[in-house]
Amino acid sequence: MSDADKLPKPANLPRRLAALFYDSLLLLAIWFIATAILLPLTDGAAIHAGNPLFSTYLLFISFFFYGWFWTHGGQTLGMRAWRLQLDNLRPGPITWMQALLRFMVAIPAGLLLGTGYLWMLVDKQKLTWHDRYSETCIVQLKENPGKRVR
Repeated sequence: MSDADKLPKPANLPRRLAALFYDSLLLLAIWFIATAILLPLTDGAAIHAGNPLFSTYLLFISFFFYGWFWTHGGQTLGMRAWRLQLDNLRPGPITWMQALLRFMVAIPAGLLLGTGYLWMLVDKQKLTWHDRYSETCIVQLKENPGKRVR
């Protein structure tokens, strides 16, 4: 068996998008809680949609949500459900700098009609823009042979 056969295979696009969808539901709930925490500061008044401080606040919360999971085991809850894991292409665990780079590049990768995600369909190593830039890769975990699936 060669070294290439031992490496986990990069996750396919539908699995990545499914995990992202799961995580977005959880993140939405966290945004609701984060917004509720701010309500006493506004005397219960609604926060205007275009408020740059509020948008920045939610962006920071989003980064810490993903960054914490990525730097602590490489799996968000959605990634666990779909048996995916973020691996470092360099030796060692995922760093906060890699998490920041990945997060910041993933935003335009998704907003540009998903071009950064679709890039993996033509990339030789099946990497997205944010995979390449952060030197990380989402891989498909193998099934645990000792565990029975019901």
